[in-house]
Amino acid sequence: MAQSTETTDWVSRFADEVIEESERRAPGKPVVVASGLSPSGPIHLGNLREVMTPHLVADEIRRRGRRVRHLISWDDYDRFRKVPQGIDGVDGSWAEHIGKPLTSVPAPRGSAHPNWSEHFKAAMTEALAGLGVEFDGISQTAQYTSGVYREQILHAIRHRGEIDAILDQYRTKKAPAKKPQKPLDEAELEAAEGSGAAAEDDGSSGTAGYFPYKPYCGNCEKDLTTVTSYVDDTTELSYTCTACGFAETVRLNEFNRGKLVWKVDWPMRWAYEGVVFEPSGVDHSSPGSSFQVGGQIVGIFGGKQPIGPMYAFVGISGMAKMSSSKGGVPTPGDALKIMEPQLLRWLYARRRPNQSFKIAFDQEIQRLYDEWDKLDAKVAEGSALPADVAAHSRAVGTAGGELPRTPRPLPYRTLASVADITAGHEDQALRILGELDPENPITTLDEARPRYDRAEAWINHHVPADQRTVVREEPDAELLKSLDEASRQSLRLLLDGLAENWSLDGLTHLVYGVPKVQAGFPADATPKELPPEIKTAQRTFFALLYHLLVGRDTGPRLPTLLLAVGQDRVRTLLGE
Repeated sequence: MAQSTETTDWVSRFADEVIEESERRAPGKPVVVASGLSPSGPIHLGNLREVMTPHLVADEIRRRGRRVRHLISWDDYDRFRKVPQGIDGVDGSWAEHIGKPLTSVPAPRGSAHPNWSEHFKAAMTEALAGLGVEFDGISQTAQYTSGVYREQILHAIRHRGEIDAILDQYRTKKAPAKKPQKPLDEAELEAAEGSGAAAEDDGSSGTAGYFPYKPYCGNCEKDLTTVTSYVDDTTELSYTCTACGFAETVRLNEFNRGKLVWKVDWPMRWAYEGVVFEPSGVDHSSPGSSFQVGGQIVGIFGGKQPIGPMYAFVGISGMAKMSSSKGGVPTPGDALKIMEPQLLRWLYARRRPNQSFKIAFDQEIQRLYDEWDKLDAKVAEGSALPADVAAHSRAVGTAGGELPRTPRPLPYRTLASVADITAGHEDQALRILGELDPENPITTLDEARPRYDRAEAWINHHVPADQRTVVREEPDAELLKSLDEASRQSLRLLLDGLAENWSLDGLTHLVYGVPKVQAGFPADATPKELPPEIKTAQRTFFALLYHLLVGRDTGPRLPTLLLAVGQDRVRTLLGE
């Protein structure tokens, strides 16, 4: 896809910097950007920022015709730290696996996948495909257990004194006396685990001195081991397991059942893969954290620290900060059930990494869709600002082409109302949607898909039952009987205009026009031409219609509701 030379959004600025730095470090080679994900539980929408930030930069580099690799390291050789809450098929018995690699933990009951890690990786991989994210996945279990990192492990152990000295600067460093940094709350700390922080482990000191490597036990597979001795010349390592009491001596130059501790593992991989760009969450960016310390340790492996912007947390409207170890935390797959990939990509593309934002699973999703549709229209007519055009371009597609989109993108709030009122009856939904624009009617629901399906899923799974719309079966005789003459007149004006205004635009004009006509003004009078009392009259009229149609003060937009109910039934319920 063509990229405007005037684009100056945050993605382009990072792409400029990354290309320049890559040429300095490895001229002529593909640019390498990276993400790290720990499949310790559901990979949530906060973790998605770890992927989308480098994805957008990598995609911009591809648009410029350059070769680029986006690596996603699956931190599936991390230890299983705790049993997440609220996961189907998982109970307290999974606690017996704490300390094992994630790939050695059984998948939730009923899963089609061979282990815990693969179960959660699969959901994320499917979501990334739907979002158009192209990446090279790297299993850290495969890397470690096949001996790929053997030389790096031995190198780290040979230089363990230097590593320990670097880490020790931060162990003893006191925080500056000025403004203390706000501590992460529990949810933020939990979210840090999902990003691969792995509790910021920096190794342990035992009888063998400081050691940056943890063997997994040869008997129980847990990492509750202590290195008791190590011989540099022979690479002979002895350890004991505090969990089961097992002890053994191995040669590290042929042993593949263990891993470097996190604060050493991460910079080792930067050097090994030649990573030029990798963002990190705020949990990694405080003084003494893995990203900062890694910047010094990476030199021991002959590498350089990547360009690494800090990214802010992502929230959910109506929910607390996301945490992958607590039940009910929305994942990218959950988001894609209620919104099209273009909208989700746009939410990540339009905000700089250090800006926090929220993803809506409540009524706010309708406003977000309205905002997106307005931007879509402005881009089409050429009136959008350059940065907005860039964010839109990154949302609708990638360097490989545009993502599939809804042929007739009707307003999300309209589709949600139709799905709400029709309760799964597709023929009724098609009838209503076909009447929205009689001059260019929709003839099949496929024209409104997948947006219609997303709106229907939102109504069915995220709107409380007491907020759903149920149209009255019979007229409210008591209310109709109690109406004063002015109210009866307003209903007559509406009913008289139904037939000739039976379209979305026509009914909109009609329901807003009735109170104006009653007050002696033209139906098309603008707000500037009307006294403020008209707004009050409109609200009163709308409340009356809602009560007569659905028995409540509010509901879906009245024009959509009227179309959904149908002319004959509207006339019956309004007392004609």
